[in-house]
Amino acid sequence: MGKVQSKIPPSELKDLLTRTHFTENELKEWYSGFKRDCPDGRLTLEQFTNIYSEFYGTHEAKKFAEHLFRTFDVNQDGRIDFREFICSLSITTRGSFEEKLRWAFDVYDIDGNGVISFNEVLAIVRSINKMMGYINDKNASTERIQDVFKNFDKNQDQMLSLEEFIEGAKRDQTFVKMLQCTE
Repeated sequence: MGKVQSKIPPSELKDLLTRTHFTENELKEWYSGFKRDCPDGRLTLEQFTNIYSEFYGTHEAKKFAEHLFRTFDVNQDGRIDFREFICSLSITTRGSFEEKLRWAFDVYDIDGNGVISFNEVLAIVRSINKMMGYINDKNASTERIQDVFKNFDKNQDQMLSLEEFIEGAKRDQTFVKMLQCTE
């Protein structure tokens, strides 16, 4: 009674083996660790931002961690369950170039409307710069984002669709390195 289930249910394991790039043993280890750290099986925004801030050694990581949390929390219920966690982790650590770009697109699409605006990119870049301690980089960031939109936004609607984002990234290795989406 009250014991935390540290073994992944067989049906979930089978499904995650087809949806992720992890082995059976890796999934079992991740599940056990996740349940140990989150006994109720869900990670809150506060827990996520605390972990992320500890990892980067700064509280400046909070805003970017909030953007990542939103992307991990696929069903938008305010908590990350193991499936959401491991699927996102699989993409970010072992996903194909295109999977990583699709995931990055979701990070930048703050309002979830399926396109990325200049201001959304600027908000993400500023949160990354703040986290990394690049405080005097505002003009360079704005100029770089303007260049990205000039080169990626084929229909010139001031928004990047997923297709424009992926096609543009395939042509711009500097942008890909900035996203850290290399294979």
